[in-house]
Amino acid sequence: MERDTTIIAVVPAVYDTGHSMTTTTTTNRQAQIRKMVGFVIPAVVSLVLDQITKQWARTALGPEGSGKMRSVIGKALTFHYAENPGIAFSMFRDLRGGRFVLAGLAIVALVMVLRYLKGVDPAHRRLHVALGLIAGGAIGNLIDRLLYARVVDFILVDLDVWPLDPWPVFNVADIVLVVGVGLIALDVLMNRRGPDGAAAPRVTS
Repeated sequence: MERDTTIIAVVPAVYDTGHSMTTTTTTNRQAQIRKMVGFVIPAVVSLVLDQITKQWARTALGPEGSGKMRSVIGKALTFHYAENPGIAFSMFRDLRGGRFVLAGLAIVALVMVLRYLKGVDPAHRRLHVALGLIAGGAIGNLIDRLLYARVVDFILVDLDVWPLDPWPVFNVADIVLVVGVGLIALDVLMNRRGPDGAAAPRVTS
C-alpha cells in the first residue's frame, strides 16, 4: 500500500517537470522566432528599398557623366548618378581588385552579423533591428559588386559647411549601414548607463 502511494505521488511530479520543460522549450522557440522576425524585416525592407532606388537612379539619372541631376532641396540635397568601385561614401575607388576584395569583406561581415545575432538576447530588439539594417545594406551593395562590379551612388549632400561641402555621394544601403552601426553604439551607451553597469549588450552563450 505504501509503495502504491509513493508511485501515485511521483507520477504528478514527473508530469509537472515534463510539462514545465515543454513550456520552457516552446517559450524559447517563440522568442527565437520573434528575434529572427525583428532581424529579417528591417533587412528585407532596407534591401528592397536600396535596390529599387538604385534601379530608379540608373533609369532616371544614368549613365555616369550624363550630367542629369534632380534637385530635392536646392543645392543642399540633390540626386546625381555615380558608379563607385570602392566602399561606402566613394572611398577606396582605386583599390586594385576591389570588386572581389570588397565582395569578400562584405560576405565575411554578413557571417559575423549572423553569428552575433545568434547570441543576442531575444529581448534585445534594438540590436535585432540594427543587425538587420547592417545585413540589408551590406547585401544591397554586395549585389551591385557581384552583378555590375561597382556600386550605384546617387545621393549628394552639400551644405557648404565642412565636412558637408559636399559629402561624398552615397546610396540607401550606406544610410542603413550607418543607422545600424549607430543603433549598436547607442545600445552600448545605454547599457553602460544602466543600473547593472554593463559595458556591452547582453549576449547569451
